[in-house]
Amino acid sequence: MSNVKLEIKIDRLTLRNPVMTASGTFGYGEEFTDFIDMAQLGGIVVKGTTGERRQGNPYPRMAETPAGMLNAVGLQNVGVETFCKEVYPRIKCFDTNVIVNVSGSSIEEYCHVAEMINELEHIPAIELNISCPNVKKGGMRFGTNPDMAAQVVRAVRQNYNKTLIVKLTPNVTSVVEIAKAVEEAGADSLSLINTLLGMAVDVERRRPMLSTVTGGLSGPCVKPVALRCVWQVAHAVHIPVIGLGGIASGEDALEFLMAGAKAIEVGTANFLNPQVSVNIVECIEKWCEKHGVKDINEIIGII
Repeated sequence: MSNVKLEIKIDRLTLRNPVMTASGTFGYGEEFTDFIDMAQLGGIVVKGTTGERRQGNPYPRMAETPAGMLNAVGLQNVGVETFCKEVYPRIKCFDTNVIVNVSGSSIEEYCHVAEMINELEHIPAIELNISCPNVKKGGMRFGTNPDMAAQVVRAVRQNYNKTLIVKLTPNVTSVVEIAKAVEEAGADSLSLINTLLGMAVDVERRRPMLSTVTGGLSGPCVKPVALRCVWQVAHAVHIPVIGLGGIASGEDALEFLMAGAKAIEVGTANFLNPQVSVNIVECIEKWCEKHGVKDINEIIGII
């Protein structure tokens, strides 16, 4: 048994290790129970939840790109009421932190969803998605304006009393400016980055590959941008930062931790290898043993 301490804290949230899964790439967790033991992870972030059921965008809404992928799923989900009544009872027994990604098209919708999730005993945190580039209204509007970002966070804070994580977009001039505004408005933690806005063209058909023309770019190609954003924000705020964007290996995760992330989320890599998150935990542990690191917190933010 390893003597390395991997436990970290995100506000009132205790994670047995710093590895979580990212929203939109892990379903509700149920889809992965045949491949991994949830107890081996620090937490999972389930798919984006909105006030009403959403069908998402028309197909095609995913496209492969060099070293990554584009998606324009458009927050397809069952809606918060169905989630609370049907999905929550099935996943509340997972032996890990189950975090719900919350989204909306208005401040009122964000507050409504947060308030309902607040009543669920076994959901210790939400990740407020103010940065989704695949929804025409809401989301991006809030995430790219410091005042609007602060306004939605402040409103949700009044309706939610557990750990509030706010997910930030890289599609801004200054991610630090947004981060500071959100921190001041009451966020307990920040997660970044969400996808970069991109597009791809099918030259044979002479049309965009996505029905929405543009979509969110993720995968290894975004890692350098994500790492830069995490490093900048971690040095500018006083609340914990969770890093994500292109993480596919233990080495990738260690880069983010050294740059200042207290924890990381694994996203697109889940599509390629459903066991990748557990592999990353094992790799971090082995690296620490090899380098004489007794506590993962020793290397967090050393850059």
